[in-house]
Amino acid sequence: MPPPRRLADLPFARHLRGFDGPLAEGGDYDTVHLDGADFDGAEGDDARFLECAFSSVTFTAGRFRGARFNDVWLDGVRWVGTDLAETDWLDAELIGCVLAGPEAFGAKLHRVTFHRCKFESVNLRTATLREVAFADCLLRDVDFSGAALTRVEFPGSALEGVRFAGARMADTDLREATRLELTDGHDALRGAVITGAQLLELAPMFADVLGVRVAETGSGPARRPSGRHGGRR
Repeated sequence: MPPPRRLADLPFARHLRGFDGPLAEGGDYDTVHLDGADFDGAEGDDARFLECAFSSVTFTAGRFRGARFNDVWLDGVRWVGTDLAETDWLDAELIGCVLAGPEAFGAKLHRVTFHRCKFESVNLRTATLREVAFADCLLRDVDFSGAALTRVEFPGSALEGVRFAGARMADTDLREATRLELTDGHDALRGAVITGAQLLELAPMFADVLGVRVAETGSGPARRPSGRHGGRR
């Protein structure tokens, strides 16, 4: 995993220009740098951000439903209770960002990398993730129910109380996750790669999904006969 880029490393860095105005629904933002701004209740539905940089920006509530983020770089950005549903992310890099309670169901993420980001109660139901990396991140109470994950990896990341019910995975690599605690969707790990140690940790949940009762020898019969169907009297 290559280290995160700095602002000066971006191929479009020298073309960036400052931006201090309000964001508008359906707005078109090309090569702008949002630096240190606070947006409370911003309305950015269907907006388009192309080759933009975000530094230490805070979005509180607000709506960006259907917005597109192409070739964007975000460092220290906070999304708090923001509506990011059905957004489209392509070739994006997020560094040290915090996503607390945003609605991002139906979002599409392609070639997106998260470095040292914190996800708290993020709704990613039915989202589509392709070639996405969560590097050294914390994902707590994140909901991937019904999502499609293709070539997604979690190096150095902790997954706590994550939901995968109904998710579909292909070439999803969980081997380098530092913690793998799933609330549900253990059967959705078909198509994922895990380590032997992770398999042992998940074994009780797999057994529960399959309806397998695990009991040591000598601990009694696996099934106790009832009085009516028991042995001869």
